[in-house]
Amino acid sequence: MKAGAEQVATTLGSALSAFMLPLYDAAREVDMKDVMVIGAGKIGGAIALMLADSGDYRVCVADRSAEQLAKLDAHPAVHSLALDIADHAALVAALRGRFAVLSAAPFHLTGRIAQAAREAGVHYLDLTEDVATTRKVEALAEGAGSAFIPQCGLAPGFISIVANDLAKRFEKLDSVRMRVGALPQYPSNALNYNLTWSTDGLINEYIEPCEAVVEGRLVTVPALEEREEFSLDGVTYEAFNTSGGLGTLAKSLEGRVRTMNYRTIRYPGHQRIIKALLEDLNLRNRRDVLKDLFEHALPATMQDVVVIFVTVCGWREGRYEQETYANKVYAGMVGGRRMSAIQITTASGIATVLDLLAEGRLPARGFVRQEEIALADVLANRFGRAYDPDAARMRKAG
Repeated sequence: MKAGAEQVATTLGSALSAFMLPLYDAAREVDMKDVMVIGAGKIGGAIALMLADSGDYRVCVADRSAEQLAKLDAHPAVHSLALDIADHAALVAALRGRFAVLSAAPFHLTGRIAQAAREAGVHYLDLTEDVATTRKVEALAEGAGSAFIPQCGLAPGFISIVANDLAKRFEKLDSVRMRVGALPQYPSNALNYNLTWSTDGLINEYIEPCEAVVEGRLVTVPALEEREEFSLDGVTYEAFNTSGGLGTLAKSLEGRVRTMNYRTIRYPGHQRIIKALLEDLNLRNRRDVLKDLFEHALPATMQDVVVIFVTVCGWREGRYEQETYANKVYAGMVGGRRMSAIQITTASGIATVLDLLAEGRLPARGFVRQEEIALADVLANRFGRAYDPDAARMRKAG
């Protein structure tokens, strides 16, 4: 498949140097918004650095691991806090008086953070792909005096914003197909894969049921099924069902679209081996063993590429037409630090949503869905420009 004019390989060296960020200025500190990022891993650290480097946010990064906190990049607008979020009272106290809390914690801990945000009266944003967690966040948001905005990363997150933008261009929808993958640039093992993000999140999306719209009805389909192949820029990929990528868009478009699905992109051969591990070796019921296997057999890499591929079909003025968004984002330098593509795309997503919230462009209370966010606002934002293929093309041409 060819993506047409919007297909571009975005090199982050140019993309991020252009979007980022006035340098931190101590004189502006009085106007800075206080936010807390929970989770001092690679994604949490990237979020903190992006926000701090903008000069508009004072960031406290909380984690129970002193070792993880010690790895954070030094920045005058970033400080750390040793905090176990299982201590609910301490978590609520740490959140009070802040503008927002951003959860970069594992999906199974995110619900606790949302509950504390409700009690503390602060805005809440997260990156979760877990369907059950999002439902809990939606319930907590009912009647809240602050905004609750889950799924602010790449998928779900940015891909939902793109898909909804394309869908609005049609008078009548037929199909929405969303594909995303975070892949090594240089695969060198049988799985054709390296660890690029949360191992817990990876395993969760390979095991949990997936939502899809089939013949107009929202249904549940099994993970790792419905494999397909496609080509982009001359590279062949496979894609298959994984959990959580549709986000809330599935409910928003139910009854308006005949077919809608989300699939994760991998290099060919990956799905077959994962199915053998989960089914033949029964590791779906021994997640701790599978996690240990992944983390000790699959090396992490900073040399990755994020592939985003969204296709929407429908009718306009009596004609059946297709629109496609395709983009590749590569690892690069941000604020003088090298970051992976998945760090950049995930951190840019949640930082953009926080910025739009701070600017009054999003509802300041209740549950906010990703599809309520305008793609144009994202791509015009200083953080969101990392996703803008047209801006990247102009920078490259210049």
